[in-house]
Amino acid sequence: MAIEVYLIFDGNCREAVNFYADVFKTEAPQIMTFGDGPENPDYPIPEEAKNLVMHTNIYVAGSRLMFSDNWPGSPYVVGNNISVTLVSKDEEFIRSSFEGLKQGGTVNMELQETFWSKCYGAVKDKFGVEWQVSLDSGEQW
Repeated sequence: MAIEVYLIFDGNCREAVNFYADVFKTEAPQIMTFGDGPENPDYPIPEEAKNLVMHTNIYVAGSRLMFSDNWPGSPYVVGNNISVTLVSKDEEFIRSSFEGLKQGGTVNMELQETFWSKCYGAVKDKFGVEWQVSLDSGEQW
């Protein structure tokens, strides 16, 4: 199980992650764009989002930092662009943590299966902290 930091950028994620990789002398990041994800005809990806970073990460001093661009048109506020991410192989722990975090909070994405996790959800807790919870499948995403 890990608690990790997820940094969200307003269209300049690629520049930022490459900067941090250079500063911390890490391997070059592998970048997945929104356009690289599977197509869903019910939710087409806008042209302006296709080359934005959906996910990437680097390892700094043994910890994973994760990065993404903000979805176009979604509110973006510097200072609120960080979320705490709980990653675990224990699905019951993921589910119970999500249920606890959403009490008095706002669910941004209900727990559901995604192409990167069988159990993923996002919630802002009652204190305004953004959380992502994800079942670890053992694969790097």
